[in-house]
Amino acid sequence: MKKKSMLTLVLATSLTTGCASGLNSVEKREYRTFEHNNVLVQDKNPATGAALGILPGGGSFYAREPGLGVVNLLFWPLSILWDPISGYEGSKEINYSLTKQKLRKDKEKEISKLDDKLEIGAIDHNQYILAKREVEKKYIFE
Repeated sequence: MKKKSMLTLVLATSLTTGCASGLNSVEKREYRTFEHNNVLVQDKNPATGAALGILPGGGSFYAREPGLGVVNLLFWPLSILWDPISGYEGSKEINYSLTKQKLRKDKEKEISKLDDKLEIGAIDHNQYILAKREVEKKYIFE
């Protein structure tokens, strides 16, 4: 009975921890566009995350998932089956999130400058609208 419950626990853990959610299809496309346009913020290297996944919990710890890292540490060497994927996907998620955050801040900064110009009368309302549209187009990555 003890073997059966242990096997069930290992199977359940491997199914839940091994399912690296990663980026959805829209985010993956956006990620590739960020790479293509050289705007991707690469805080974590996905290849490094995958390589560290061979070590006990290494991929998950690298991808800032300490809870999963501990679980993967406990189930090593079985976790070698899924932790490289977790490290790889987790690294890409971190880079994606940081890129989105940086682009949002950059866009807000540019719009804020336009707001200031409009407020002091350096540009009129029509110029403001046109310039704001240009800024918004600049930050569309599809």
